[in-house]
Amino acid sequence: MEQGWKIGNVAIPNRVVVAPMAGITNAAFRVTVKEAGAGLVVCEMISDQGIQMRNKKTLEMLYIDDETEHPLSLQIFGGTKETLVEAAKFVAENTTADIIDINMGCPVNKIIKAEAGAKWLLDPDKVYEMVQAVSSAIEKPVTVKMRIGWDDEHIFAVENAKAAQAAGAAAIAMHGRTRVQMYEGNANWDVLREVKKHLSIPFMGNGDVRTPEDAKRMFEEVGCDAVMIGRAAMGNPWMIHRTKHFLETGELIAEPTPRQKIDTAKLHFERLIQLKGEKIAAREFRQHAAYYLKGIPRAAKVKAAINQSETRETTLQLLTEFLDKVENQPIIR
Repeated sequence: MEQGWKIGNVAIPNRVVVAPMAGITNAAFRVTVKEAGAGLVVCEMISDQGIQMRNKKTLEMLYIDDETEHPLSLQIFGGTKETLVEAAKFVAENTTADIIDINMGCPVNKIIKAEAGAKWLLDPDKVYEMVQAVSSAIEKPVTVKMRIGWDDEHIFAVENAKAAQAAGAAAIAMHGRTRVQMYEGNANWDVLREVKKHLSIPFMGNGDVRTPEDAKRMFEEVGCDAVMIGRAAMGNPWMIHRTKHFLETGELIAEPTPRQKIDTAKLHFERLIQLKGEKIAAREFRQHAAYYLKGIPRAAKVKAAINQSETRETTLQLLTEFLDKVENQPIIR
């Protein structure tokens, strides 16, 4: 399989894509997985209303590290055509994002009540209308991230994907779960395979890619153009590196050592501080630390202590002291 591919006119060096994750895929995380080899990273979803109101916190989320992150896709969400178009134009004119992605998959109640995210999965006509409005308003490629359907009785995956393609989408990513499933149960790769058959634009498969072997299997079973990895990359940029290497060579690289995990956790934390300041970073890093420490023996105490830490010094000290105890311990799978 040739590694390079394109979304619209944007060249992407390999077929491993990191999914947008709310509260996770900010610039600190994105740079870290990009260094691990991700071909494309998608930022966490950004509110069209927040952009319209020029909300300070929302505008800060638009930050891109131009040295490291390209190609980068920036995801927006919203409930009306007008506000979504305005947000897309603002992003196109005021950021260096290469691609603009529309969220049509978020299953969270707050987003659904705003008539956004997965709410659109019930109406292929609305999908067409929204995508057509955005893609005709800007010159950058527009992509769509969606789920296979609302529930088992309302799986309009093929219809929605075809509508998005007809409306001018340059690529589609699809998570193999319904909105009702949230993140439970299994992703339905059979539906993803069916969707791929009906598309002429690139298709990214998403859901239940937890290992490099899963990624290879998704390519074989779904026929997708790229795999999109989400939760498996949290605290685990090696998943991206190992998957890229496995797809290119067939060789499975060893999992990271405790030192590699903790050294990268520290680096990620420092980047978060640069991005958000020490106080916010110390709190936000807690969830990342839990993922970085996953699989290292006797990590419960240090996780609990990091959950109380409010400073850079304390968090780094806790990680350093813990590494001294476990450096030569094998990772528990």
